[in-house]
Amino acid sequence: MWKTTCDRKCLYFLMNKKNSAANLFIAVIALIAWFALILQLYIMISSASVNHLTKLQATGRFFAFYTILTNLLVAINLTAILLFPRSAIGKFFVQASPAAATAVYILIVGIIYNFLLRQLWKPEGWQKIADELLHVIVPLLYILYWGFLASKKGLQWKNIIQWLTYPLLYFIYMLIRGAVEGFYPYPFLNVKELGYTHAFLNAGGMIILFVITGFIFIAIARRRSV
Repeated sequence: MWKTTCDRKCLYFLMNKKNSAANLFIAVIALIAWFALILQLYIMISSASVNHLTKLQATGRFFAFYTILTNLLVAINLTAILLFPRSAIGKFFVQASPAAATAVYILIVGIIYNFLLRQLWKPEGWQKIADELLHVIVPLLYILYWGFLASKKGLQWKNIIQWLTYPLLYFIYMLIRGAVEGFYPYPFLNVKELGYTHAFLNAGGMIILFVITGFIFIAIARRRSV
């Protein structure tokens, strides 16, 4: 499993006051992620009655989306690194494996939305801003953070197996919520419309995408570590 300690080098850029530009970049990403999440939550709560939901139900639906949970992961990740670098959570997220895993997860957000979901609706106004921040800007900025600032030391191919825990748990969580509420956040995983067989096949395809993306990230990390 992931180590619970962090080597000095992976904390260096966070502790060194000379790296104010790096810290500023991390802060900008975190602030954008938090702003996008709060904006999306506000939109969902304010439009709850239009969607025949209570505000509590709308808040619950907010946490049903992989996009939301993964952007929340990015926001917590970078906030912990920036503000609480010596805490257990700060030391955890600054390690190579959690950083790369988060990069894989948020990149998948961008890939799935922009290639499979973007054409399904035309958001306007603040909803469009929230959409672009959550699905394009935050993924792009976090990938840049990973590429230029995050530690890549010690990444191994077997890390990919560990990284699959999050998407698998999300799929189980979504199935349970869907069975209870009858709501599925993504059409390609909608058991009511597709049936379990088709939904599981689509989920299998998503897992393959996670594995391929993970291999690419580790290959890049190992090459840059040489």
